Amino acid sequence: MNMPVPGHIDPVPVPREVTPREDGRVDLLGLPRKQIASLFEQAGLDAKAAKLRGKQVWHWVYHRGVSDFDAMTDIAKTMRPWLAERFVIARPEVVEAQHSSDGTRKWLLRTADNHDFEMVFIPDADRGTLCVSSQVGCTLNCRFCHTGTMRLVRNLTPGEIVGQVMLARDALGEWPKGRMDGLDDAEDEGTYTSDGRLLTNIVMMGMGEPLYNFDNVRDALKIVMDGDGLALSKRRITLSTSGVVPMMERCGEEIGVNLAVSLHAITKDIRDEIVPINKKYGIEELLQACADYPGASNARRITFEYVMLKDKNDSDDDARELVRLIKQYKLPAKVNLIPFNPWPGAPYECSSPERIRAFSNIVFEAGISAPVRTPRGRDIDAACGQLKTAAEKKSRAELDRIAAEKQAALEE
Repeated sequence: MNMPVPGHIDPVPVPREVTPREDGRVDLLGLPRKQIASLFEQAGLDAKAAKLRGKQVWHWVYHRGVSDFDAMTDIAKTMRPWLAERFVIARPEVVEAQHSSDGTRKWLLRTADNHDFEMVFIPDADRGTLCVSSQVGCTLNCRFCHTGTMRLVRNLTPGEIVGQVMLARDALGEWPKGRMDGLDDAEDEGTYTSDGRLLTNIVMMGMGEPLYNFDNVRDALKIVMDGDGLALSKRRITLSTSGVVPMMERCGEEIGVNLAVSLHAITKDIRDEIVPINKKYGIEELLQACADYPGASNARRITFEYVMLKDKNDSDDDARELVRLIKQYKLPAKVNLIPFNPWPGAPYECSSPERIRAFSNIVFEAGISAPVRTPRGRDIDAACGQLKTAAEKKSRAELDRIAAEKQAALEE
């Protein structure tokens, strides 16, 4: 008899709402420019002034990294307290920052309503990648993933997603310095590109399934990609999904970033076990969605992520079947082979280096790139699949569930 895989098969989350700020102020971080101007107008400015102030605040926030209205030197001194009373430009709170021996950094962050989540920065010789979270916890229960052992608490807001990029820039000292009086000064636009920066790439691969928080992730990434915002090219941003098929086309059309898919197995039985969402959207359906992904080409390949699990998905036959599927669906693809990062209580072991190399060679000889990802930040639990906040207090979702179960028991 097969043991059922723990967790939901169709994990459509019903995350709790964001708790409003106790001080009643509105957080401007993550809001589109038009909405900021509209809020200023609702607060009492006339339309023209609201638009100008919105443009000025936007520039200070995303080009200068300023979160204090008082530092906005081209806004009238009398205006600044008016803004500060009604609005705030918040960052997630940094609870803890850890440095790995290999240069990887991990931050434990806290939302304004006291929920913890994590982000990771991975420096390489030619790039610096920020691994950004989209949810507090996750619903997917992928069995190799430590985050999957947490329950979903809530979606992160656009501001909390953008806030991670802002915090990383804070920590890396990557904001332009100096005065900026007047928006029309001819500034060197080069200061706002990724050239010469440590933070050059973003991957939506932190805690959570980004396509189950689609609107907030899209709105956050629009600000990150906006030439007047954080100005990071869509070619430098990758969104990773476990295979939420109905949202993949929208992701390509409305966000337009590179796509990575957590494949991890090529047979129904094994993928059902490792990535339970496979029971809802099977491999064929998923690969067809990849074939239809807007913007995919040989220049912008789809990345298949494949965690190497000993005696589970790592045979030569598995490698050959992976190649066959990629060719059958004519996918412009590369395969990232990820040595499994063990965590206490994990049900799997990592494939041996020899096995991983043999698997990689079969895929590579078929003309498909199959690099083996170097595990990073293992000593601070920052490696792939290891993000799980240190806060072991029961989540709100868990408490709600326990209360519901008690109530049901009383009613029986």
